[in-house]
Amino acid sequence: AEYMGIIQLLRQDFTKMPRGPRKHLKRIYAPSHWMLDKLSGIWAPKPSSGPHKLRECLPLMIVIRNRLKYALNYREVMMIVKDKAGNIKIDNKVRRDPHYPVGFNDVVSIEKTGDFFRLLYDMKGRFVLHKIVANEAKYKLCKVVRRGTGANSIPYILTHDGRTIRFPHPDIKANDTIKFNLEENKIDGCLKFETGNMVMATGGNNIGRYGSVLKTEHHPASFDIVHVKEANGNTFATRSQNLFVIGQGHQSSITLPKGKPYKLTILEEKADRLQKKAQKPLKQKKQEVFNHKSID
Repeated sequence: AEYMGIIQLLRQDFTKMPRGPRKHLKRIYAPSHWMLDKLSGIWAPKPSSGPHKLRECLPLMIVIRNRLKYALNYREVMMIVKDKAGNIKIDNKVRRDPHYPVGFNDVVSIEKTGDFFRLLYDMKGRFVLHKIVANEAKYKLCKVVRRGTGANSIPYILTHDGRTIRFPHPDIKANDTIKFNLEENKIDGCLKFETGNMVMATGGNNIGRYGSVLKTEHHPASFDIVHVKEANGNTFATRSQNLFVIGQGHQSSITLPKGKPYKLTILEEKADRLQKKAQKPLKQKKQEVFNHKSID
């Protein structure tokens, strides 16, 4: 009798357990690079399952509402995304899921407004929607994660955004980057992961920094360490899996966000901030002082 009672208790506990993965995300646990404020609610949009991981993407809702300011709230985002006209395209495909994960190097196209954006990192590791022209929106860069052979000895490559491409060129290896044509769905070129080429860090403590590869240290049974040199001569080292090739030599294949092409120190950031403040027109400074006094 005691044994049966224990079994019944266990069954009750198991029936109360939730089924499957969590379907909600609290705002306080959302990735910091989404830059959501803490006081605008309890919940944050949880990205759908897709080509990018939860902490390596930006939900489409945040792109439209928080970054581009095309909508004021969730309801307006739904009206824009769910419209039959297919207002929002990601990598030249209409997406109607407001939680769709937009990741690094993805191209966001809004044809009604004539705007095209590429999702990149800034020097502080935060996602930034970099505006591009229509010609540049026709392609994207994809990092080759793995190369393998499938059924019937068909060679294929896997890319960082979940694509499987069959019959690639034999010279394309893991860690290389391919230039993928979004209109014709084919490979237009390959950027090799080798010394002298331009790379951007997409993982680790140096996310957003870019420069040219100096050397690669091979460590058996451990991670390969790559040394990268920035435009001002500073160097940093990271694992090879954290780097993404973006150009041949010192020339980038995609346009990069505005700003200095190297990471500033805290003192350099302060000096840059003070210089910008000093360059403000006198009339604007007086208006700011007046507004400050009126608030007090």
